Amino acid sequence: MTSRVSHTTVDCRNAYELSEWWKGVLDYVDVAGDPNEPGHDECAILARDGSHHLLFIEVPETKVGKNRIHLDLVPTQGTRDDELARLLAHGAVEVTDHRGQYGPGTGWVILADPEGNEFCILRSDAEAGREGWQPAV
Repeated sequence: MTSRVSHTTVDCRNAYELSEWWKGVLDYVDVAGDPNEPGHDECAILARDGSHHLLFIEVPETKVGKNRIHLDLVPTQGTRDDELARLLAHGAVEVTDHRGQYGPGTGWVILADPEGNEFCILRSDAEAGREGWQPAV
């Protein structure tokens, strides 16, 4: 017997605003029949292919300290640096830059969303030599 991930949940102050922000980052959509509205304290978004849900739930506590879990993002088009520029223009904040840490062209950048939740932008599959790469099953 095993389990599967139903969705990834993000605690936040404003579920609607943060779900809208992440829709722009990931090109996700509202769940059919359950649109997100201002004032909703739970907002779910879905990958266009249905493969992943993100659920944003309002909590009274503010974020303190480093995330214990985070998303690692890989650009679907262009390069890591192209995507980094897009995410910064979208409102992400750079936390730590690890580009070049293991030699020219390597590394990642840690960013934060508008509520301070950290995530990483990695090199594209082409940049990392992972064309057609799929996680081991």
